[in-house]
Amino acid sequence: MRWGTYFAVSSAVIIVGLALGVTLPLVSLRLESWGYGPFAIGVMAGMPAIGVLLGARLTGRLAGWLGTPRTLQLCLLASAVSVGLLALLPSYPLWLLLRLLIGVSLTVVFVLGESWINQLVEERLRGRLVALYGTGFALSQLSGPLLLTLIGSEGDLGFWLSAGLLVAGCSVLFGHSGAPRVDAHSAAGRGLLVFCRKLPAIAWAVVLFAAFEAMVLTLLPVYLLREGFDQQTALLMASVVVVGDALLQLPIGLLADRVPRELLFRICGVVLLLSSLAIPPLLHTPLIWPLLVLFGASAGGLYTLSLILVGQFYRDDALVRANAHIALLWGVGCLLGPLSTGAASQWLSGHALPMLMAAGAALFVYLAWQRAAFQAPLASPGAGD
Repeated sequence: MRWGTYFAVSSAVIIVGLALGVTLPLVSLRLESWGYGPFAIGVMAGMPAIGVLLGARLTGRLAGWLGTPRTLQLCLLASAVSVGLLALLPSYPLWLLLRLLIGVSLTVVFVLGESWINQLVEERLRGRLVALYGTGFALSQLSGPLLLTLIGSEGDLGFWLSAGLLVAGCSVLFGHSGAPRVDAHSAAGRGLLVFCRKLPAIAWAVVLFAAFEAMVLTLLPVYLLREGFDQQTALLMASVVVVGDALLQLPIGLLADRVPRELLFRICGVVLLLSSLAIPPLLHTPLIWPLLVLFGASAGGLYTLSLILVGQFYRDDALVRANAHIALLWGVGCLLGPLSTGAASQWLSGHALPMLMAAGAALFVYLAWQRAAFQAPLASPGAGD
């Protein structure tokens, strides 16, 4: 196993998490200070999701033409330029376009980066090494809001810091090989419905976690502000959610190498359902802090176990195609989560965020307990659809 390449690729993707952890709440807080409501902020949060849908269809073609390492590096640089332009062009319509471009380029990074990681790891170590990557990514996102509390959201330093981080992520990939073999049609996005039919629990888990992550980094601080918390406390509470995600991913990965992964999957869904339902009544009590840890850990566990299972089922070209499907599903979750929560928060209920998460977790629990939820997939995940 190429340990140096594993750590280099993991580091590059983890750096992206840190950059996102700074820019996502910064954009939402900046829009809040400009007087925009939850729905407008939700629309902005949903723009990268449209980019995800486009990027997933471009990934295979770009990697086939340029090679995986070079494609990753170019997309990291494109993201850095787009983030820098957020600071230079403070305009809502232009920010919509820039967030779309960021979504496209970072989707390519995630599809190829996570495929590369899953291709490198040995099966006996898959759970713990994929979880180690997930832990690092969650910690990087945690550090983003914490950095933002230190540097403040009034100026543009957060944007420039994120752009510099993305350039650094590009640099660590020089000189590494061993990426999955990709042809020009591997990740074109075809076969998504077949993938969802064969692995429905995994498909919905990805949608649910994408919605969760987008809402935690964009709408959760706004939700907490509107519930009476000050800005610093709201950012700290959002960070605690990510702490929960980070702290328990490695134990979950270790367990995934020793006990049935389907059982862990179902347990995470039940915990997410119960913790989501408990947030509104416990929001202004000391119990909210450990509850937020469980909320983050259970949601993060769904995504970590999804990656572990997909890496277990697929290799090479099929693995890249499966990760492209995951990216498309991620885009759906990132789009539907903020838009539905922003609209429901403005026009239905102030507690829409935890209630919609509870509804999504309930659907996952139902799917995960179906007999065919984890039926053996085809070698190629829906290539002929």
